[in-house]
Amino acid sequence: MNEIYAINDLSELENFLHSQNSIENMREKLFAEFLKYADYKSVSEWNKAVRLCECLAVIGWGNHEPLEASRGVFFNGNPRTFFCNRFGELRFVEAIWSKRKTGFTMEQGRTSYYPAPDCKDKKQSMCWDYSVIENIEDIKIESQRNWIPKNPVWIVRTISNCYENSKPVIESIEEKLQDELNKKMRPEKYGKAVNCIFLKCAFSYYDNAHCKTNYIIDESGCKLSSQEAAKELQKLYTKEEISENGYYLRPRFQYGPFKADTGKIEVVIHLEKEFSLLTHHQQKEKLSEYFLIALKTISEKQKKKTPNYDFNLMISDFTEIINNPDAEHRGIKPSARIKK
Repeated sequence: MNEIYAINDLSELENFLHSQNSIENMREKLFAEFLKYADYKSVSEWNKAVRLCECLAVIGWGNHEPLEASRGVFFNGNPRTFFCNRFGELRFVEAIWSKRKTGFTMEQGRTSYYPAPDCKDKKQSMCWDYSVIENIEDIKIESQRNWIPKNPVWIVRTISNCYENSKPVIESIEEKLQDELNKKMRPEKYGKAVNCIFLKCAFSYYDNAHCKTNYIIDESGCKLSSQEAAKELQKLYTKEEISENGYYLRPRFQYGPFKADTGKIEVVIHLEKEFSLLTHHQQKEKLSEYFLIALKTISEKQKKKTPNYDFNLMISDFTEIINNPDAEHRGIKPSARIKK
């Protein structure tokens, strides 16, 4: 195992793993080692778990549930580390890290535990209250550099606020459409260059006079800074109207860069108040249209940069799923309970 931890280059690591006489024996050794560090208590232990996940992504997880070890960002800007399966379900330890003068340590009161099918210790789920010990290390918190095959399209919200009439539509997307995509997309056939495409929906909302955002969609196609957008908005409305209604000028689609090291790209889709006044069916039709425009635009931008990824097949599968008239996400129960 020491040699695995010492090899930092991913290509060298792949060559080393494929040179082993028995891949099955290596897999079981790696998995047994992974279980030790899945319950990590420090940056160095987390980094070992990351390396083991990278190794298992190369040779396959066999009969074990494939997981990814990811580093993200918590809402307060602190690092977040977690393991998740191809459906986005959390496994083992999820930690928020605190920055000290001499490094990082896991944050007490913000560390959670989620049992996994392969775990035999029968621990129960524990949200936020999983016990940690302060162990400060001045080491970079790593994130997995290769990834398991999974549905590449993830539909999320920028924030949870929205108008009431859009809540059932959002619930249908989050609970039904995303589940269908996770189960029915065929990531093994598309290629490895793309990990996740985040379609981030930014809904207009008016909670109260002090908490409101209503997007005015800029159809010009010009990239505007925040200051430029504010000046353009003042050509359309008075300062009083802008303040009273919480108006912000935004493009329909705002594309982020493709990050080759993580395989991730995101696009923010801004939705005006008038969108939420449509019927549920009309909102779904509009969202389907916007999702496909976003995916096709990303495809056109990335095809030359990632020639080994089959965007056409990915978009074809997505279109078939989202347009399936018998799919669960096409219908909304009027009595559905809304998650807050």
